[in-house]
Amino acid sequence: MRYQTLILSIICMVFTAGAAQAEKRVAFVVGNGAYKNVAPLPNPSVDAKAMAAALRNVGFEVVEGSNLTRDKMTERLLDFGKKAQGADVALFFYAGHGIAISGTNYLLPIDADIKSEMDVKLGAAINIDLTLEQTMGDAKVKLVFLDACRDNPFAAKIKSNSATRSVNVQTGLAEMKSGEGTLIAFATGPGQTALDGQEGSNSPFTRALLANLTQPGVEIQQAMTKVRAQVNEETNKGQLPWGHTNLIGSVYLNGAPAPGAVAAAAPAATASKASDVELEFWRSIKDSNKPEELNAYLTNYPNGQFRSLALSRIASLESGAKDATATRNLSTGIDPATFKEEANQTTEDQIGLDKGQRRDVQRRLTGLGFDTRVTGQFDAPTRAVITRWQAARGYPKSGYLNKLQHKALLTEIVAAAPTASSDEERPTPKRRAPSTVQAQPQPQQPSPQRQYSNPGPDPAGAGRFIGGVVGGMLR
Repeated sequence: MRYQTLILSIICMVFTAGAAQAEKRVAFVVGNGAYKNVAPLPNPSVDAKAMAAALRNVGFEVVEGSNLTRDKMTERLLDFGKKAQGADVALFFYAGHGIAISGTNYLLPIDADIKSEMDVKLGAAINIDLTLEQTMGDAKVKLVFLDACRDNPFAAKIKSNSATRSVNVQTGLAEMKSGEGTLIAFATGPGQTALDGQEGSNSPFTRALLANLTQPGVEIQQAMTKVRAQVNEETNKGQLPWGHTNLIGSVYLNGAPAPGAVAAAAPAATASKASDVELEFWRSIKDSNKPEELNAYLTNYPNGQFRSLALSRIASLESGAKDATATRNLSTGIDPATFKEEANQTTEDQIGLDKGQRRDVQRRLTGLGFDTRVTGQFDAPTRAVITRWQAARGYPKSGYLNKLQHKALLTEIVAAAPTASSDEERPTPKRRAPSTVQAQPQPQQPSPQRQYSNPGPDPAGAGRFIGGVVGGMLR
């Protein structure tokens, strides 16, 4: 009886200890778009709601808000600061307007009415550095995501009211350094502006975060590499997220992979890196007019994913054809009105393209060097590719087709259009952000110092612990 009581006590101790060790995760998620004194932003509230839902799914307690005034933002920040005390992971996400003055970044509540630098410093805007220090300083891991690099809507007023003194009002946000255990990520580089996206959808940066941040078994810095690549590709290299990290351990928002899974995945990881290098090599020479550069790709990757494209391009060049991706004069045999008539959704609907014909358009664009996914759907990436093709041909740029432009596309000689009938049938190389924009070199292996993963009970571990203790007592 005494042994049974003791065993029950040990079981209670084990599971109580497990509960105590469960990670404390707290997030602040706010999107401000309904500004009262400047043009509103359509998407920050959509971004915030989507991000809050994603974080709750992986165990975060979320302090959430949309379209907050200065007083309401302060209330939410005070609540967040209290809940984040002693947290294992504290996460800060903000979408909306932000400004940088003399190297200091500020977030803008929806009731901000800034006419001078004095308005900012007296509290019309929220100092990001002080806010993070006061609310998250006690957390073990601090993750900051700022989708706030839009144009400064108050820049002209501040400059005009500061004519007698030097005030540095920057475009976008200023660079920030992270302290120990901190990762800071911006939607784009310091001093640059980010896109808000199509109305009613997510911004490119938030969309990439949602797609990669909470993937099972993916370490946070690996996720951010994928985020940079996705945004860079989606915006046709018009926007590149930037960040600074000083994390001292591996951080997982949706469970660390089991040790056996990590070992088994090692060869695959190596293959992925090789594929990334191949993709970067191909991107660097795919628009080349020099057969020797394309041959260099074939020498390095004799069975590469772009082998057929490289061979076809070489054949075209050697036969005297001009590079398909260069801006060319294609007016021969094309109705001159093609260069004047702008296309829109209505003109494209008049063509009556079914799904198969849309796939054909995507294959032809890819074969001409304007890489796009063959899905049969004209989504935002395809629209961007159509715009690039129109610009290269001298047609009015709209991202939509009309009958004349569609006919012109069909008359072009495609170097090597993929023959797959769907995107799933065509190899899609993994994306990688260019090496010149890495926030800092990524380690080859996750640091073993500390791991933060999605909490969960470990019955097997508890059983082993109990068995060991009880076995010791009975010997």
